[in-house]
Amino acid sequence: MNHKKYIQRCLQLAKNGIGTTRPNPSVGAVIVHNNTIIGEGFTSPYGGSHAEVNAIHAVQNQELLKEATIYVTLEPCSHYGKTPPCADLILEKQIPTIVIGCVDTNSLVAGKGIERLQKAGRNVMVGVCEEACKQQHKRFFTFQNKKRPYIILKWAETKDGFIAPLQKEEQQPVWISNSYSQQLVHKWRSEEQAILVGTNTVIADNPSLTVRSWKGNNPTRVVIDKSLRIPSEVTVFDGKVQTIVLANTNEKRGNKGETVAVTSNDSENSHVLVYEHIDFSSRVAAQICEVLHTHQIQSVIIEGGAQTLQTFIDANLWDEARVFMGDVSFGEGVKRPVLKAKLSSEKKIKNDILRIYRND
Repeated sequence: MNHKKYIQRCLQLAKNGIGTTRPNPSVGAVIVHNNTIIGEGFTSPYGGSHAEVNAIHAVQNQELLKEATIYVTLEPCSHYGKTPPCADLILEKQIPTIVIGCVDTNSLVAGKGIERLQKAGRNVMVGVCEEACKQQHKRFFTFQNKKRPYIILKWAETKDGFIAPLQKEEQQPVWISNSYSQQLVHKWRSEEQAILVGTNTVIADNPSLTVRSWKGNNPTRVVIDKSLRIPSEVTVFDGKVQTIVLANTNEKRGNKGETVAVTSNDSENSHVLVYEHIDFSSRVAAQICEVLHTHQIQSVIIEGGAQTLQTFIDANLWDEARVFMGDVSFGEGVKRPVLKAKLSSEKKIKNDILRIYRND
């Protein structure tokens, strides 16, 4: 049987759940009987069924499960959470063969699901398309193992190496990339749990940091505002999306733009608009990661500007960089971040070039 083919189908299915399953990983599952797929599924939004459960329930003739093989991108869970253990359901349905892409490094699982299946006499194969499966679950693994979000750096630069003009007339972005690249960025936003920008970006561009040219959930907005310089009327403070403000003070912006103390019973600081204190004198990127981990944020896309991006680069706290080079030149402007990393891939998007770097 072509195990690789069916795990690759699992990977395709798993992409359907990206951005909706957190804190669970988005897993894909396929059930095969006599070289024919008889059921498949992916992880439901958090609180719903896991991929294995959805695939099993999709099989019309449940008797066939006793002669079938189930393929999954990630080791079936063996513990109770919002739902019962998937390993137990596989045993209950008497599925004889289980092919797994990669082991779940979560301490609650970490081989226990595989062990339970093997002890019950099932034929278990592990490591088919392993690297691809690990890449699929990169956000989950990074959060579990490194105790921080998976960090994606993103910027657009001109052909002569600038990411913004020195001066502009209006408080809005100056576009370097084309409309197709901009739509792709909105797709990326829908896939990640948070989006982070610095003070200067908010003041200069007044961005909304939401998903507009794609269908999907808005990421949590994370805004660095060291000295509370950002005006209270900017879009990121509109209350429509949860926003975390990182400041060097235990104060926040009041309703009229004044600074007021943040208190422990502050209801505003517990839901839509959250203020978090960090010390900007050292380890800024590491402290930001700690705050985001506390908020259970598994992934963040950092969209600039140059100082914010360079802070994470210099701290070596990044996993992936997605860099557009547009078909424009500024002559002068804000220089692009300095990134010394091996190019992973490159492709053209109309007249733009998208380069992907990975921090291996």
